[in-house]
Amino acid sequence: MVAGAEFIHQSISVLDVQYRCISKGMEEIAEPVSVDVGSASEVELRASDATSTISEEVVLTQFVPRLRSGSYADIGGRRDMEDEHIQVDNLSAHLGPGFTFPSPSAFYGVFDGHAGPDVAAYMKRHAIELFFENAEFPHASQADGVFIDSVENSVRRSFLLADLAIADDCPVSIYSGTTALTALIFGRVLLVANAGDCRAVLCRKGKALDMSQDHRPIYAAELQRVVECGGYVDNCGYLNGLLSVSRALGDWEIKLPRGSRSPLIAEPEFRQTMLTEDDEFLIIGCDGIWDVMSSQRAVSMVRMGLRRHDDPERCAKELVMEALRLEASDNLTVIVVCFDTEYRDSTSQLDPCRPSRLRGCSLSMEALCSLRSLLMKDDVMN
Repeated sequence: MVAGAEFIHQSISVLDVQYRCISKGMEEIAEPVSVDVGSASEVELRASDATSTISEEVVLTQFVPRLRSGSYADIGGRRDMEDEHIQVDNLSAHLGPGFTFPSPSAFYGVFDGHAGPDVAAYMKRHAIELFFENAEFPHASQADGVFIDSVENSVRRSFLLADLAIADDCPVSIYSGTTALTALIFGRVLLVANAGDCRAVLCRKGKALDMSQDHRPIYAAELQRVVECGGYVDNCGYLNGLLSVSRALGDWEIKLPRGSRSPLIAEPEFRQTMLTEDDEFLIIGCDGIWDVMSSQRAVSMVRMGLRRHDDPERCAKELVMEALRLEASDNLTVIVVCFDTEYRDSTSQLDPCRPSRLRGCSLSMEALCSLRSLLMKDDVMN
C-alpha cells in the first residue's frame, strides 16, 4: 500500500532542526527538536546535568534540499512521441535577477499529449512565460504560508490561462490536448499541481508517497462532477467516449463553446509537503510508467539504482527500460529529482560514506608505567 502524503494548509511556523552538543572535544548528535521560528530568534539548550566547569556549544542545523535531477524519455509502443517535459534545478538563476525566490528554487513539469503532439509541445515551449513571466508570480525570500498560498493561486491561474491560450493559438488543433503535472520546490516546500494522469511520487524513508491523484473519469469524485456537467463515461471508462482522463489542457472539441460548463476541465489539484531529511527523491512520470508498475516498485527501483551509481538520469532511464520490459504500450517520460548532492539512505543510522570519528582516550600515569613494564618484559623474553 502506498502511504498518503502529508498535506500543509496552514502557515509554516515550526521547523524541525537538529543540534550538536560539543563538549570537551566530543561530539554527540541529539534528537531533533521543534523550534517555533515565529516566537524565538535563537534557541538555548541546556543539559540537565551540566555543571559550570563544562561549557557546551550548541549548533543549530536545518535541512535544506540540494537539488539535482535527471530525465529520460522514449517513444515506447506508440508511432509518435507526444510527451514533453521540462526541468529547472535552479529557477532563480534561470529566470534572472528580476525574480526573488526562497533558496533552493526549482521547477519541473511533464506534459503527456494525446491526439497529436501540438498541445504538449506548446506547453513546453511557453512554460516559463505562462507560469512565471505573465502570471504575476509572487516574489519572496522566505517560503512562509502566505507565499506558498500565493504560489498555489498563481499556478492555478496559469493552468487556466494556458488552456485559454491554447484555444486562441490557431496552429494548435482543437482535437489535441495534454495532461500536465508541475512540481515546484521553494526552500523545503514541495508543491505539486496536477491535471490528468501523470503522477509524482515522493520517496520518504524508502516508502512511496503519492503527491498527485490520477484524474480518471471512473473515479467517484470525478464521475460525479462529469455527470453534473452533462457528460458521461462509457463502459470502457472514457469521458464522452473520447478521453481516458477527466482533466486536461486543450481538447477544445469537448470544451466548446467557450464559457460553457464542460465535463473536461483544466483546473489542477494541489498537494504539498514540507521536505525533511527523511525525503530522498521525487519521481515524476507520465501514465505510461504507472500503467505497468506501482509507485512503490518505482521508488524501490530508483533507490536501488542510486545506491549503485548515484546518477538520477541513469535511474530515470532504468525506469523507462523496466517499463518497456513490462510491455508498456505508451510513450514513456520520467524525471528523478534528488534532494542531496550525493545519495544518502534515510533509513540508515550511520552514513557509510562518512569517515568514522575516532575518540581519544587518556591513561593514568600508573597505567602507563604498568604498560611500559609489560612491554620491556616482553622484549627481554624475546
